[in-house]
Amino acid sequence: MKLIATLRRVADRADELGMSTSEYAVGTLGACTIGGVLVKIGQSDWFGGLVRDVLGRIPDLLPF
Repeated sequence: MKLIATLRRVADRADELGMSTSEYAVGTLGACTIGGVLVKIGQSDWFGGLVRDVLGRIPDLLPF
């Protein structure tokens, strides 16, 4: 009897798993916002200088 009750509870909650359309929209908006911020940071002079500095130091660190 307990098994049947447990299976019914699981079946009742099965339709609540995952995201609804509105949750997908909010998640997509959040991901696009973070992506936009990362693109802006990547295009900044500060970030470009940092990347050039790091890549310029790599040959000094190599053992050969």
